[in-house]
Amino acid sequence: MVKNVLDTDLYCLTAEEYSLGRSNIEVVDKMLRADIEIIQYRAKKKKMLYKYKECLKLRKMTKQAGVKFIINDDVDLALAVDADGIHIGQEDLPIEEVRNLVGQDKIIGLSTHSPQQAREAQNRGADYIGVGPIFKTNTKEDVCNPVGLEYLDYVVENIDLPFVAIGGIKEHNMDIVKARGAKCISMVTEIVGAENIINKIKNIREKINQK
Repeated sequence: MVKNVLDTDLYCLTAEEYSLGRSNIEVVDKMLRADIEIIQYRAKKKKMLYKYKECLKLRKMTKQAGVKFIINDDVDLALAVDADGIHIGQEDLPIEEVRNLVGQDKIIGLSTHSPQQAREAQNRGADYIGVGPIFKTNTKEDVCNPVGLEYLDYVVENIDLPFVAIGGIKEHNMDIVKARGAKCISMVTEIVGAENIINKIKNIREKINQK
């Protein structure tokens, strides 16, 4: 198991359709300049060759910056560009098969939506879990209903894995999530859809790190 995979406050994802016409390359460049430490590449509708070429550039950028680069869903793409890890969902390949494919040194994250899924992730070798969607979100077409703060409470109290809280989290409601024990938070549209991404991340971090 890879240690300290989420030792950071913000977990960023790409979402080009919400990025105000900016490319993933432009957006990730701004994330890196704002000292983001982990970035997940998520691009559901692009052809694999396009994703491969784009991720080669992003892998080079993130490696130079010393930033963890995670690929959503595509194990073959993660291996092809030597990403740091892969993030899978409940209907993707089983964790055990992904581990066989990527080896022991790659990070494996798993989206979870219930206490049972969190326990299974812990028992089956995930390095971290996504906990959510906390609130209603429209950034994924196949997203489940919000799991609410109760599931977050369960994970904080019962699961030893690192986790990232995700789903509908915005600058105006992140205080609630932080107060319930989330140390790592993901905001998708709030960041990629900001006019000034660097300033948005700075403002969010100032609030997160308030005592």
